[in-house]
Amino acid sequence: MVREGPSLAPQSQRARRGALSPPRLSIVVLPFANLSRDPEQGYFVDGITESLTTDLSRINGSFVIARNSAFSYQGKVSDVRQVGQELNIRYALEGSVQRSGNRIRVNVQLIDAKTSQQLWAERFEKPVADLFEMQDENVSRLARTLGVQLIVAEARRAGRSLHPDATELNFQGLACLYKGVAPEHLTQARDFFERALAIDLRNVEALIGMATVDLTLGASLLVEDRAACLLATETNAIKALSLDPDHAKAHRILGGVYIFTNRAGQGIAECEQALTLDCNLADAHGAIGIGKYFMGRAAETENHILEALRLSFRDMVAHRWMHIVGMANIHLDSDVEAVDWLRRSIETNRNFPPSYFWLPAALGLLGALDDARTAAKAGLALDPSFAIRRVLVSQSSDNPIFLAGRERVCAGMRLAGVPEG
Repeated sequence: MVREGPSLAPQSQRARRGALSPPRLSIVVLPFANLSRDPEQGYFVDGITESLTTDLSRINGSFVIARNSAFSYQGKVSDVRQVGQELNIRYALEGSVQRSGNRIRVNVQLIDAKTSQQLWAERFEKPVADLFEMQDENVSRLARTLGVQLIVAEARRAGRSLHPDATELNFQGLACLYKGVAPEHLTQARDFFERALAIDLRNVEALIGMATVDLTLGASLLVEDRAACLLATETNAIKALSLDPDHAKAHRILGGVYIFTNRAGQGIAECEQALTLDCNLADAHGAIGIGKYFMGRAAETENHILEALRLSFRDMVAHRWMHIVGMANIHLDSDVEAVDWLRRSIETNRNFPPSYFWLPAALGLLGALDDARTAAKAGLALDPSFAIRRVLVSQSSDNPIFLAGRERVCAGMRLAGVPEG
């Protein structure tokens, strides 16, 4: 939500505000500094500030100071703590843009407006092609990353609370999810979301959090009772949407469960709706990619995954997107490319078991049996209960082209010594 605020509030007004706690997820995007010698670059720099303000307002529950108030600080040397008091916000984003030759560098830092402590900093550097395309790409990546960093910052605050409310528990649950898909992180996240729902049964964020945990477990073949996880996902996603019909993540989660339960067409439509509501929802592109894979259109998968990676190349689930491309390439008989993507997935996250089983499948099909068996053993060390049976009973699609590709995967796994189950 974008909120207008005063440029310089009177001292009496600031004193009254000081008695109020700043809203959660409240932030001002201060005008970025133009470090280039060319003053005409100022239009581009101001465009980044304005677009980022708009994109951050799409974060559910956010409180973003509007452009006019933020730009009242342009060209002024302001103490962030003073800005925080004047606007009654928790966070400030500062940044600079510099063009040198054919490259543009964007530096940003997220600051605690109460303490002036730097919470996060990042640098983005890209070659200049189309300035507007460059602006969109940088803003999308920034907004996506900032959304995560703001949640992590709020989770730290919540961790210091003796009696956290439902919203604070949700922040802590999300922070656990951002650590990755290891079972211990998912278990911790579920506990926080369950505690939030115990306080408020209609809490949309907690419902989506629970659905995310169950979808992750079911989609990644990390549990035996996959169907129960996916049913719980669908139930909570639908309930969340009944309470908030325009919640982008709820549409994305519902799309995901449709995709993994043989309703890929419906799932892709839900993910497209999610992107209409939040164009920075990179994971929706990843979900569409796997939806095409289940529909027997594996050749289309990679482009969707590349779009997800473009928006969020350091995403916490980037390893899963790379895994999806690896799977699709096995279905396309492109085993060398599959090995490359699956190895990239493992290098990105060495604790994601599925990639360790699809990699030996691709290696087995290439005839590299020693490497295939070594990779399979590494996978079984991570997930000793995994068996080919899990792949065969998943029932994600009855498309004949997909089923033929799945048989090819299973043949590769058998060559690598993966247990039949």
